[in-house]
Parts: sequence; C-alpha cells; structure tokens
Amino acid sequence: MEQNRKIDGESSRTEDVMNKDIISELPEALLLHILSYVPTKDIIATSVLSKRWRSVWKMVSKLSFDTDIDHFSTEDVYRLLILHKAPFLESLYLYIHNTSARLNIGFVIGIAFSRHVRELVMVLFHEDQTRVRFPSVLCSYNNTLEVLNLSQDLLLDFPSRVCFSALRELHLCLVIFKDEASVCNLLSGCPRLQDLVVVRIGNSDVGTYTIDVPSLQRLTLQVDGSHNRSGGGGGYVINTPSLKYLNMECLYCIDFCLIENAPELVEAKINHVSDIDNENILASLTSAKRLSFLPLYLPLEIKYPTGSIFYQLVSLELHIHKINGWNLLSFMLDSSPKLQILKLIGRYREECPVGWEWNQPKRVPECLLLHLETLVWTRYGWQREDEKQVATYILKNARQLKKASFPMEQEELEKSREMLNGLASLDRGSTSCHLVFE
Repeated sequence: MEQNRKIDGESSRTEDVMNKDIISELPEALLLHILSYVPTKDIIATSVLSKRWRSVWKMVSKLSFDTDIDHFSTEDVYRLLILHKAPFLESLYLYIHNTSARLNIGFVIGIAFSRHVRELVMVLFHEDQTRVRFPSVLCSYNNTLEVLNLSQDLLLDFPSRVCFSALRELHLCLVIFKDEASVCNLLSGCPRLQDLVVVRIGNSDVGTYTIDVPSLQRLTLQVDGSHNRSGGGGGYVINTPSLKYLNMECLYCIDFCLIENAPELVEAKINHVSDIDNENILASLTSAKRLSFLPLYLPLEIKYPTGSIFYQLVSLELHIHKINGWNLLSFMLDSSPKLQILKLIGRYREECPVGWEWNQPKRVPECLLLHLETLVWTRYGWQREDEKQVATYILKNARQLKKASFPMEQEELEKSREMLNGLASLDRGSTSCHLVFE
C-alpha cells in the first residue's frame, strides 16, 4: 500500500507540473522576446487567456498587420495601435489591401512615429490602382526611424526637405513621386543613409531621378525599361562618393545615366543596360574590384572610355550575348592589369559571320602575362568559330593560369568529345593549367 501511495504521489506531482502554466511565470522581458516572433493576430488573441495576459500584447515591440490574411480593417489597426503601450516600436509591418484604408494611413503612421518606430514596412494594394498620398507632414523631423520600406500604390509628395536623421536603409518599390523635387527632398533629408533600393516601372513620374547622397554605400536600381521604348526619355544622375556596391538592372532607352563620383566602389553588377544616349557607366567603375556585366536580351552597348584603367579589378564576369560582346572583352582585358578571375557566359542566337576574326588586343594584356589564374566559361559554344578563337587566345597567353573550367550539362559532355579533345590539344601558356569539364 505504501508503494501505491508513493506512485500516486508521483503521478499527482507529474499532473501538477503538466497543468502548471509555466509560460505565464516567465519574466516579462523574456516573455516579450518570445512573443516578438509570434504573428501579431495570435499575440493579441492571448489577451483572453487570463488577467496576467490581458495587457501583455500591448508591450510587444514588433507588430505586423495584414488586412487581407488577418482580416483586420485599418480601423482595427488604428485602434490597436492606440491601445499599444510599448515605449518604442522595434518594427511595424503594414500590408494593406482594402481601398477604404486610405483615410486612416496618416493616423496609423502618425502613431507609429510617436512610438519611435525603428523599422517601418508599408505595402499598399488597391484594386483601382489609385495612389494614396504618404503623409509628408509627419516627416519634418524624425530621429528614430532606421529602416523605411515603401511599396506599391503610394504617392510620395515632399514639397519641402524631410528630416530622417537616423535612417540607414530605404526601399522604394513601385512608388510614384509627384515631381523631381520630391525625390531630392526625400534623399537629401537622410544624412546617414547607407542602403538604397529603387524599383521602378519606366520613368513617367520623374524625368531626372537624382540620387545625391554622400553617405550612401549600397545602391540597387531596378527599372522595367520596356516602358521607355516609346520614347520616355529622362534618366539618372548619381552622386555617391561613398558608394561601395552598385547593382543596376534593365536601364535602356533613356536619355542619360551619369554616375558622377564613385571612388570607393568595390563591386558592381550591370545587368541589361543599353541604348542610353549619354552615359559614363563604364568610366565610373574604374575603382571596382569586382565587375559583372550580364545583359539578358539586348547587346551591352556601353561606351568604352579612352584611357581608363581598372587598376583594382581582380574579378570580371561577362555575358557574351551577341558577337560584338567580344569587343568589350578585349577592352577589359587590355584595361585590367591585375585581373585574376575571368568568368564568361556564352550561348546566344546570333550567328557568327563567315570569315569572322576576333579583334583581339594589339598586344598580350598584362593580366594574361602576370595575374590571371582562373577561367570559368559557362555554356562554351564548342561549335562556334568565335568562341574557339577566344578560348585559343586566352589559353595560349595566360601564363599564370591554374584552372580553366568549362561547366556543362551531362548530355552536353557526352556529345562534345570533339570539343574536349580540341581544348585539350591547344597550346597552353601555363604549364600548371588544369582543364576541368564539370
């Protein structure tokens, strides 16, 4: 019987432990940290659990509202933010889908700013595609906002200079500016901005898009250039003396793209940029250590600057989309004395003209003689005369080359014995060069 009492006692203690609300007894700081990773609608639902939980959600510093998924109205969001009591908001995500929301946007953002929000993400969708004006009156002074992400159906009208003194990261995705002054008044009011992402559809809202930010270190500029083919004109003026990373995509059929100052540039990716009447893109990249040119559809038609030397360049990636892309390769080899890594991406539809000869550098470039160690050639066209000529030249003159890799699909390897034998039989300037067919 004593043994039975002991077993019953242990079972009772086990049941007590299982029934005990351990989470509710956690310190509030730890509890709030855990809740910051829980969806906001579920955090608010905890208020009905007990008296202890009634006000816990009001102190959580990370909030996210989606009026579509969570079935919140903007009135709900407004009311909940009014009830919220945390001294600051670490982050506030607003995904607003209903058209009736536009009247309350200013109130919601005003509350967020009054709660010293550090990260604000706002995505606005309207079926009628009308734009909701962002409340510029609230932007005259803010010293806590560090990350601002604005997307979709927003109109940015800044008649005077804003003041986001702490802003480090700014994303502008498919928003519309009222005029050129609004762009300048926003960007000039961010003295600590380091990361800027701009995604646009054409340039119908602003003709001259000026990015003049002395503190900027990373710039991503993505534009759907197809909207400019009817003669949209306009362009970009970029003055960013602290810039280290540049990513430009789909800029074409515009009047100008002028990069005035980028002496500290480390890496640049130029993707599908062409048909620009006035540009100095290549000349502005001479301080970069890593460059990538990847045109998707049109030939890369960037002006070749005279006398420019890429003294710091160690890694170059080129997508040879059309046969005139080899001219760019010749220029870059001749202008990059310290180049160590060369990546080429081939395969295109344009036929190689009969009797075509590559306009190779007049003398063997210094990078081939002294520095190039790695060649990676993806989609090598083993049946194309132009690619054979270029491969022959590089393998023959690259005296420090350690590895030449030609990645291919398995079925291509089986069909390309002729290519493998041809490359293997070529004279190589480097006795330590290994050919790799992956």
